[in-house]
Amino acid sequence: MATIMKRQGANLTYLEQVRQHLARLPSIDPYTRTIIICGFPNVGKSSFINKITRADVEVQPYAFTTKSLYVGHTDYKYLRWQVIDTPGILDHSLEERNVIEMQAVTALAHLRACVLYIMDLSEQCGHTLDEQVKLFESIKPLFANKPLIIVANKTDIVKLDELDAERRAALKEIEEDGETPLLEMSTVTDVGVMEVKTMACEKLLSYRVDQKMRTKKVDGVLNRLHVAIPKPRDGKERPPCIPESILLKKQQAGEKRKRKLERDIELEEGDDYILNLKKHYVDIPEEERYDIIPEIWEGHNIADYIDPEIFDKLEELEKDEEIREETGMYVVPKIELDETMLEIKRLALQIRNKKAIMRDESRVNKQNKKPTMPRTTTAKGRERSVTKLRSQMEDLGVDMSGTDNAHFTKTRGRSRSAGPPVKRMRMDTSEGASQSRNRSVSRTPRNEQGVKDVAMRTKLSKIAHKAISNKVRKYGLKGEADRFIGTKKPKHLFAGKRGVGKTDRR
Repeated sequence: MATIMKRQGANLTYLEQVRQHLARLPSIDPYTRTIIICGFPNVGKSSFINKITRADVEVQPYAFTTKSLYVGHTDYKYLRWQVIDTPGILDHSLEERNVIEMQAVTALAHLRACVLYIMDLSEQCGHTLDEQVKLFESIKPLFANKPLIIVANKTDIVKLDELDAERRAALKEIEEDGETPLLEMSTVTDVGVMEVKTMACEKLLSYRVDQKMRTKKVDGVLNRLHVAIPKPRDGKERPPCIPESILLKKQQAGEKRKRKLERDIELEEGDDYILNLKKHYVDIPEEERYDIIPEIWEGHNIADYIDPEIFDKLEELEKDEEIREETGMYVVPKIELDETMLEIKRLALQIRNKKAIMRDESRVNKQNKKPTMPRTTTAKGRERSVTKLRSQMEDLGVDMSGTDNAHFTKTRGRSRSAGPPVKRMRMDTSEGASQSRNRSVSRTPRNEQGVKDVAMRTKLSKIAHKAISNKVRKYGLKGEADRFIGTKKPKHLFAGKRGVGKTDRR
């Protein structure tokens, strides 16, 4: 199985790249009400979609800022609409168009929607009106069987009536065409933006109704509908009945003057406008409203209680501090240590280091919880030497002459514990004596090796028992070096045929 998956590695990598690419594409519903925006680069398409939807498309003053399709959503007549912003299209053949332009062409060709072709009257996009009209004529086959609206943008710079004769002649054919409306709009001043949106939605709704009316399904519905038109029975007028209280409220609302907002004042004054929020501080008296420190505490202005000479006093204090610093009042005196203090300092450093070493040793000893065998005397305490041995033997009456070059510390070539136990040699006795076989020399028991006396052996046995009992209580083991694994399913209970007896162990 692993080999088969390795062979399909290249195909799986390609599918993963396709999945990632599809995940980056916007989700477009081809069956919902759609508005498509197209035109030359930098004519105001992204600004328009940002105005009528919640989409946040990047807007920059250079061409091809939008490199892919962007989808925004808006509401009109309690219906959901999707607005698609397409990248800019240049006027050349289909084979010369790049991937960015082909996205816009594909959206125009395959989506059933209302098309908004936006033009720049100020020609700040870098293309003249003649070029924009030629692009409209070249992609006009893509608008077949789709409602179309031409929008003249950037009227805040140049309006349609302010165009000269040459540029107005380029739009003559479009204006004379009664089927395609021409609307003016400015995304900077929001003039005509909502009118363009409303006309596009209404035109698409009427187009969808006409398309449905041409189908055969509508005939079956119309046969079941009956529209009743009532006729007047007499010439008497019957106006709507409005209560007097409602009419009075409407009259009072009309008489009440609308409060001016800061935005309205800013538009009236223009460049002379200065934002002044302190004028709305009605609770503060007029003479205290523009104080430098307008902090109010318990109904009083704190600025009124500041000592007028406080800044002069502060300058005097600063001068006094400068004089003190110059005279060296705050300079720390240099203390010279004599030999006694230096000796005390060295001893203190040694004590501090010794304490740190003892603290580390204590921490290491606490971590070691293994039982230790007590040793009252060490090999160093015995102080064994050849001279001492010779003197002791001479005291016992042994002749130690001629042993100056003797090697008392020389060990045997083979230790007794390294090989099998050494047997004693058989000795031949005199006549009548039988050959006797002596016992083999056995090793010392492990619990007696290195033990001085019986009392130490008893103490060590208690320590070993305590260590084993702690291990059993902590880990639940049977004893020292426990490696027991219990049989989970005994064979005599889980093998063979089932009898007529108990089955609670199965």
